[in-house]
Amino acid sequence: MEMTPARQRRLRLQGLFTVVLLAALALLGGALAWQYRVQWDLTQNARNTLSKESREVLESIRGPVRVTAYATERDPQLGELRKRIRDFMGRYQQAKSDLTLDFVNPELEPKRARDAGIQVNGEMVVEYEGRTERFSPFNLNEQAFTNLLVRLARARERLVLYLDGHGERKLDGRANHDLGEFGQRLSGTGFKVSSLRLTLAQEVPANTALLVIASPQAELLPGEVDKLLKFIDEGGNMLWLLDPESLRGLEPLAERLGLNLLPGVIVDPAADEMRMPVTWTLASSYAHHPATGEFGLLTVFPMARPITAGEDTGWRATPLVEVAPRGWVETGSLEGEIRFDPKRELRGPVAVALALERTRNDREQRVIVVGSGAFLANAFVGNAANLDLGLRLVNWLAGDEHLVTIQPRVTRDAQLQLSRSAAMAITLGGFFLLPLAFLATAVAVWWHRRKL
Repeated sequence: MEMTPARQRRLRLQGLFTVVLLAALALLGGALAWQYRVQWDLTQNARNTLSKESREVLESIRGPVRVTAYATERDPQLGELRKRIRDFMGRYQQAKSDLTLDFVNPELEPKRARDAGIQVNGEMVVEYEGRTERFSPFNLNEQAFTNLLVRLARARERLVLYLDGHGERKLDGRANHDLGEFGQRLSGTGFKVSSLRLTLAQEVPANTALLVIASPQAELLPGEVDKLLKFIDEGGNMLWLLDPESLRGLEPLAERLGLNLLPGVIVDPAADEMRMPVTWTLASSYAHHPATGEFGLLTVFPMARPITAGEDTGWRATPLVEVAPRGWVETGSLEGEIRFDPKRELRGPVAVALALERTRNDREQRVIVVGSGAFLANAFVGNAANLDLGLRLVNWLAGDEHLVTIQPRVTRDAQLQLSRSAAMAITLGGFFLLPLAFLATAVAVWWHRRKL
């Protein structure tokens, strides 16, 4: 085909138009990339994306969060330290645009690092509304940093007291029956945990965010009970963990809360089918209530008793957890074969946890009663999701129900397992078929241009 001047001008115009169009598309793409950011996490367990729980915590934090990392570019132990920190914090910055990250080189600015109290290379200082927390580079994981944000988000340190002096389960105890592991997790999320002896204290301190009563083993004195009743009458919040045994002098407290405490131990055939003791009861469905939210994980309540509320008590009662739909409340001996007696025993499902609410002194008063003292004990808190549920209940009782969804994610195996045929197909495609396709395309273009 003859190349005339008119054809040459047309080809030049087409080329110019193509260049202008590509430039316009590039500018448009750049503008869209500057304005919007979209990404997809294709990893098996979405390990490069924040969990729903962390995103909810970030949404609850109003105002900017500033992170200052005192780190060199590289570290002998941690490798490319700044890159690791930048990649980790990038996930939080994507969910919260006013979370800023600044770096300070402690080798070049040692005075600034000393003034900040930096102990190790890579240590971070996180600031929010005048409060600060430190974050170690050796604990660079989502659960730890989200818990740090929870602590910062609290307007003030919340005081959690547990009744002591009568053989109760202790929130700082290490014995199997104690609640030390649970108390440690509370301390890690911004609560100050301490004991309370009513024989020494004139009353329950007014700044108590939550009082925990966990299965006293000795009788309380009448004067101690009076102090507890005063605390409830004045609008105090409380978590009461009950075992299927005597109330040890706390009957007036149960009456003040309007509780109906039936005798017996809940028996659950579902636990027996899971090769657990039949006196353990399992729960996987929960009430639609702020204390439980969308929680739906399995929990275990060893040696539990049913908890119900009376009528016209002045409290709004919500059964939080119902268990044993195929079980019953055993009032006889637990030795040997256990059978249901329809004449004397209550058939399930029954409530094992109850939330009580009312307005007192112009604010909402909250109480939760759980019919299993061992539910959060060191020996059982690791069973299923007991710890997670316990944290939710305490957060709601302390008035932080918007922060009750903190849970660690389990990392699954990220290895890619290929069959022999799949590996062979990838090899053939990458080393032979794809290059041949490129070569064939090049030959076709050359042949087409040669004919012009």
